[in-house]
Amino acid sequence: MTNKDITELPSELLRLWDANLNRLREGIRVVEDIRRYCFDDELNAKKLKTLRHKARLEPYITLLKTRDIEGDVLKSTTKSEAFRESIESIQTANIKRAQESARVLEESLKLISPEKAEVFKQLRYALYGIEKSLIEE
Repeated sequence: MTNKDITELPSELLRLWDANLNRLREGIRVVEDIRRYCFDDELNAKKLKTLRHKARLEPYITLLKTRDIEGDVLKSTTKSEAFRESIESIQTANIKRAQESARVLEESLKLISPEKAEVFKQLRYALYGIEKSLIEE
């Protein structure tokens, strides 16, 4: 990290980053695979893959150690997440999920590193652009 060593930060903050990095990468991967396998959209699949690889914080093992799946107070699936109407609705839900996670990371990283926060801001804006391109097809 630029301004503070990640290993010295509160575990609650690291847990927030771990959860949102997972959510961000998973959301991007779902859309990436839909674009690749369902639409043969090489351009957007490559853009999404590049973004997914940028969605990192190190050291990963430090974040992983804070993961508490059993203690997650909202791990149950909500009704709105239990059913999707189409492949497009899956795509939309996941790109929104990725954007929201990028925003959480952007805001919370401002506590320690404006440079890292900016990386996630740019990632979020790239996702906005991809989302728009998908509806303009």
